[in-house]
Amino acid sequence: MKRVILLMTGICLVALIMVSCGGSKKEEAKEEEAYDDYEIAESEGPSSEELIAEGKTLVDGSDCKTCHHPTNKIIGPSHTDVAKKYDFTEENVKLLAGKIIAGGSGVWGEIMMNPHPTLSQTDAEKMARYVLSLDGEKEQ
Repeated sequence: MKRVILLMTGICLVALIMVSCGGSKKEEAKEEEAYDDYEIAESEGPSSEELIAEGKTLVDGSDCKTCHHPTNKIIGPSHTDVAKKYDFTEENVKLLAGKIIAGGSGVWGEIMMNPHPTLSQTDAEKMARYVLSLDGEKEQ
């Protein structure tokens, strides 16, 4: 009798382990599919509009307004004039971000634009995207 009880207990334990450790293939596939969707959505990153909005916030919080205005020339060109001069491409975003960080002169006259060496490349690119959006052009 003890053998039968031990055998039945052993069978129940093995069955319980098999049921709890394994799942159906369909359930595993659904879990993987849901995870894949999450990864894809997460890796897309912010939209162009979100980057432009972040750039506007960065420009508004910086010293840019000392020399630049969205539509009027002050010391430097208006941001809209900059947008009209450069196509809204990834290459020009990087070019203008570099100018924001390094400063410089000669393109718009001899008055030097102050460098912003503590600004990250990512933030400078967001600012450049905002400026390039001011003429209504969409990023290419």
